[in-house]
Amino acid sequence: MTEATHDVIVIGGGPAGSCASNLLAQAGVDTVVLEREHFPRFHIGESLLPFELGVLGRLGVNLDEGPFLRKRGAVFIDERTGRRTLFSFDEGLPGTPTHAHQVERSKFDHTLLLAARRAGADVREGFEVTAFDIGEDRVEVEVCERESGAASRLRARYLVDATGQQALLARTGKTVEPFREFGRAAVFRHFHGLAPAIVEELHERGDIIVKLIEDGWMWLIPLASGDLSVGLVKAKGKVEPALLDREIEESPLIQRLTAGAQASAPTMIGNYSYKNTRPYGQRFACIGDACAFLDPVFSSGVSLALAGGERLADILAPALAESREQDPELMKALGSHMAVAYEAFSRFIQRFYNTGLIDNVLLAEQHPSQTFRSGVISVLAADVWRDDNPFQQMLMAARRPI
Repeated sequence: MTEATHDVIVIGGGPAGSCASNLLAQAGVDTVVLEREHFPRFHIGESLLPFELGVLGRLGVNLDEGPFLRKRGAVFIDERTGRRTLFSFDEGLPGTPTHAHQVERSKFDHTLLLAARRAGADVREGFEVTAFDIGEDRVEVEVCERESGAASRLRARYLVDATGQQALLARTGKTVEPFREFGRAAVFRHFHGLAPAIVEELHERGDIIVKLIEDGWMWLIPLASGDLSVGLVKAKGKVEPALLDREIEESPLIQRLTAGAQASAPTMIGNYSYKNTRPYGQRFACIGDACAFLDPVFSSGVSLALAGGERLADILAPALAESREQDPELMKALGSHMAVAYEAFSRFIQRFYNTGLIDNVLLAEQHPSQTFRSGVISVLAADVWRDDNPFQQMLMAARRPI
């Protein structure tokens, strides 16, 4: 079995892993990325948030140069009552970026992975980690090249788990703790061949549409290809394709938008909403969905992945240069940084499902002040690392923590 030694091994080439490896490579760190799939590959989670623009700039990625659609805000709709509210990112608090993008994740994730490779990371696709060992003086992983079956062993000074919902370290160590009151599962379809006038309508602003239903919500996400992603998430009851189809059939809005279009086969996603209770330790850290996965109602997943990857790299690169990477508390600052966002979004989601937040905030015709409304928009934009947001302060002061 061949062996090789590196500074950092990153398991997983999704947004978190690509971000961390890109910035580490830029800092001169010998970084290898082990991704079990070959990109591009399908992934759900197509709606990005404005916070990501700053990180993407550091990665050398400009989404306006790719096959992606500008997203200017979010629309919340309850067809049962006829209520509708638009939150436009350009009305956020000062400093909140004014737009985001809708993306096909296969193309977006591939763009990030290619950027990591250009930055100098050793990206290996089709390599699956079959075993790992985290010691006091080094980490080791055993790897299988999926096409040839060839096995190899890699050593490094540090291990980064960016395996997404596979959450390799958390599931192996049994440190996964579910969020019981969030969405339980999702089912979705893609609609192809929308009428040109509908595509033009949806692309004018590129907004995500969040349609409220009993005990849950639906997403309608326009894509640059002209397709429309339509999905459903429920916090209670059984989630199945028949439920999605019934909601589609009973929705005048969706019927109008998808008239004459062809629907893809339904896809189910389970294992929703959890956190890893041990996201870092001696010579390892978990980022992205390997650290936590929150209900996607506010599209926070990629933002949290990029934020975690960025902060990890900014902490780890100098620690490696100074031979401090063995400190088990090295990533305490990463944990504190990410806790702000996880807590803000967790409380937002909990109140979405269990309080009057929908009626009093998301569908309200008026808010206590323009600053409060701007604060709502800034949280929706994932601009949560600030101390001047009255809405976020309200969330964090709620009696019931998550």
